[in-house]
Amino acid sequence: MASSSMQKAASSSYSPPQWKYDVFLSFRGKDTRNNFTSHLYSNLEQRGIDVYMDDSGLERGKTIEPALWQAIEDSRFSIVVFSRDYASSPWCLDELVKIVQCMKEMGHTVLPVFYDVDPSEVADQKGNYKKACIEHKEKHSGNLDKVKCWSDCLSTVANLSGWDVRNRDESQSIKKIVEYIQCKLSFTLPTISKNLVGIDSRLKVLNEYIDEQANDTLFIGICGMGGMGKTTVARVMYDRIRWQFQGSCFLANVREVFAEKDGRCRLQEQLLSEISMELPTARDSSRRIDLIKRRLRLKKVLLILDDVDDEEQLQMLAAEHGSFGPGSRIIITSRNKHVLDSHGVTRIYEADKLNDKDALMLFSWKAFKRDQPAEDLSELSKQVVGYANGLPLALEVIGSFLHKRGLREWKSAIDRMNDIPDRKIIDVLRISFDGLHELEKKIFLDIACFLKGMKKDRITRLLDSCGFHADIGMQALIEKSLIRVSRDEIRMHNLLQKMGEEIVRCESPEEPGRRSRLCTYKDVCDALKDSTGKIESIFLDLPKAKEATWNMTAFSKMTKLRLLKIHNVDLSEGPEYLSNELRFLEWHAYPSKSLPACYRPDELVELYMSCSSIEQLWCGCKVRPTSSVFVCIFS
Repeated sequence: MASSSMQKAASSSYSPPQWKYDVFLSFRGKDTRNNFTSHLYSNLEQRGIDVYMDDSGLERGKTIEPALWQAIEDSRFSIVVFSRDYASSPWCLDELVKIVQCMKEMGHTVLPVFYDVDPSEVADQKGNYKKACIEHKEKHSGNLDKVKCWSDCLSTVANLSGWDVRNRDESQSIKKIVEYIQCKLSFTLPTISKNLVGIDSRLKVLNEYIDEQANDTLFIGICGMGGMGKTTVARVMYDRIRWQFQGSCFLANVREVFAEKDGRCRLQEQLLSEISMELPTARDSSRRIDLIKRRLRLKKVLLILDDVDDEEQLQMLAAEHGSFGPGSRIIITSRNKHVLDSHGVTRIYEADKLNDKDALMLFSWKAFKRDQPAEDLSELSKQVVGYANGLPLALEVIGSFLHKRGLREWKSAIDRMNDIPDRKIIDVLRISFDGLHELEKKIFLDIACFLKGMKKDRITRLLDSCGFHADIGMQALIEKSLIRVSRDEIRMHNLLQKMGEEIVRCESPEEPGRRSRLCTYKDVCDALKDSTGKIESIFLDLPKAKEATWNMTAFSKMTKLRLLKIHNVDLSEGPEYLSNELRFLEWHAYPSKSLPACYRPDELVELYMSCSSIEQLWCGCKVRPTSSVFVCIFS
């Protein structure tokens, strides 16, 4: 069962906080205003950190309480300075309740400082804190729930990671606190949208993985194709539940940072400094692995590793369950499921696309700044939503681009994106493609430009006949969310297909004949005018018959052609030459009575010649094609 706090976290509405202040200082004025707190305030200000202190930050004319409450909400951190008589002040305790509320609901970070009081005295209400609690019960006998709330909040904050500065050099203690705040402010969390459509249903599913066996250390994966919102889900969950842990850290863009000079060391440094509140002394990244375990093995921590693409990154940052204390949660976002499997991650949430209703709402927020489209652009909006096919990235990018544009611009933009996808979308999706083995890239492009929708076994036979090692190659594509298997058919998100087609187009933007694969009528016609030996596949499946006059001698240059499908193209004659490298040949209404005399079908795996003029496959003596070839000919 999920705890009530986590259930609340997964169901409450969420709005990303907008900070006005870096730090809010909560303290008992009589105890520390003229010593520790004022010195802390001055040091923070000197470092350029925006600090709110209740005796200097209020604007004239505003009532104290609402302005104070607003200041807490507008601050990224609260530093609570616990002194001997802090708990005797109802004002301080009300302030503390608000701080804890913001911590639980807004991702507010709370840092306790124990000035002249033992942490256990605050957490367990002993000594002066016990005395103050008794006095409050007597004074507020008619509202004991309020007193209990004060007590609970004292315990909650006292159990958070912070600083015990009793009997220590004040200047050194303040220096540590200021350096920690400055360090935390330098680590920027991923920016997320204000209008998070469909987030609650995703968090509800993720929450089921997070809260199982609450006392164990759990590694949870969030997997899916680029642009699916994995980082957003992880970031929102992080903000909502991090207060339940003794320490928390969000390591953003692990893949990108890890590849930079000293990147792995910087990630380890951030992890240790944010959770243990101390900078690591070891400089070697291997030694820091042991340091992470020594410092964090007894702490209940929440760690987000965002955009991981190699197991080495996990070994350097979260090597094993024993590196973290009981109850810890390590959430890893990745496009590559194999990385998660290799690290022993068994709880994997696969981020899915948005449903049509949520997709239209998200697009509307970006394009119209409201939750539904303008009436005159409703049908075009639905076209865009269909094109995006539930991918949040595409909905946001296209919606933002179309904002405040007119009807003609909308139509022009939609026509253009059908021909050439938006570069921002392609750049994000292409990250997964660029990380593939060369043979895996060939498999991906063959599927995107030709084989999508076929049975998996058929595709395997065809690709194996090309020497592409299809089983391991397609498994890699599945693990990286580039393809999926549905009812034994290979499927692909339409924008990934668009990306594949765009990659091929960019091989030679102006000369289709110099590309490896062709799949539009215009490109095929242009290529036949000036073809080269680079073409490996032609896929032409027109919705209705179209008469054409092609230069059939151009096929003689296509010596690398492996896959050929032509449907609904009316021609008066067939080609004089076909590549001996053909593995797949489907030609609806083939116009000649036989295949070219020089064609040798040694490598052929599948042959389809429906509604053709074929009387015999080929003239003269031929080497037989492979015994497993599938031939289908009917008129």
